[in-house]
Amino acid sequence: MTIYLFGIEQKMREAKQIHQHIKDHWLDWFPKLPSYQAFNNRLNALAPAFELLLNSMIEDAHFQRCFYDISVLDSMPIIVAKNSRSSSARTAKEICSKGYCSSKDMYYYGMKLHLVGHKRIKKLPFPEYIWFTPAKENDLTAARPVLEKITNRFVVGDKAYADQTLNKETKKNQNTEIITPIKKKKKQEFRDAADELYNTAVSRIRQPIESFFNWLNEKTAIQNAAKVRSVKGLMIHVMGRMAAALLILTLFNP
Repeated sequence: MTIYLFGIEQKMREAKQIHQHIKDHWLDWFPKLPSYQAFNNRLNALAPAFELLLNSMIEDAHFQRCFYDISVLDSMPIIVAKNSRSSSARTAKEICSKGYCSSKDMYYYGMKLHLVGHKRIKKLPFPEYIWFTPAKENDLTAARPVLEKITNRFVVGDKAYADQTLNKETKKNQNTEIITPIKKKKKQEFRDAADELYNTAVSRIRQPIESFFNWLNEKTAIQNAAKVRSVKGLMIHVMGRMAAALLILTLFNP
């Protein structure tokens, strides 16, 4: 686990590359380094351990820090295959499916990473809830179970999370308000000025989560899972890279 986290932090993207780097430069620190095949097999068996590490870091951060009562919510694609290959891909079909990413205007095969993060002043949001679904899963459907247990909070998301009934329920039962942009009414050609100003304000509040996803992908290349060949491999890809990113976030606090 130490070797893998170190390799991802050093922007190495493949287990084979990480293994070779340790063999070439750090063997005195890891004298019992196994062959690449054994290393990869052990790594694939450690996905649950990376998930426990990830959850432990989140819980520890929440215990030690005082966060604001505003959270941001969004999802990003984890792409196993895209465009023309998305229809024929079958890798990790137990947890993947074909979906559409509107921000990239692209069909892809893979998963979605969903995240609720505490908003921080002049810093990236700090993750509170992280979960994964097949790509075809509707964002609101995927987020509903999480939104129903968040208390005493404003949660800001894009229009995909707009649902008046859910918002009424969370306000009544959990003192949590879900804030999303105002959609155009049926046959409405233009929003009025007040709605446009409101939507601009909502967009500014939720912009940091987009920055978080950009930072996450730049640090770990988590979005590109094209070389994954199994369920275990995909889970190591997402859990290991999220753990590495959270370690960076905790230590260096960007």
